[in-house]
Amino acid sequence: MTREQLLARYRELVLDRLPARARAERWVVTSDHCFGRIVLDHAVGARWYDVLDRRRSPAFTQLDDTGLATAVALAERIDDEGDPLLRELDRQSLAWRGKPAKGR
Repeated sequence: MTREQLLARYRELVLDRLPARARAERWVVTSDHCFGRIVLDHAVGARWYDVLDRRRSPAFTQLDDTGLATAVALAERIDDEGDPLLRELDRQSLAWRGKPAKGR
């Protein structure tokens, strides 16, 4: 995929498809910004804002091509595997922030 295609796919998945599925299927996370947090954190292996400039929006455009491809692949994996995978990824993302995992 070209960079433009990766950016478009990221937007499609993280901003639209995953939140819509999450609301319909009652996943642990339903907001697009939470999907962004989870995917970006795992793409960079830490709190995304410790690696990327949180003042430059949207943050995902700051990823290099490899990081962007990683983020898209992870979002596609979430789309394939659903809530069980999302719960694991969310738990790690929250741990990087020193926050407890969500109940439920």
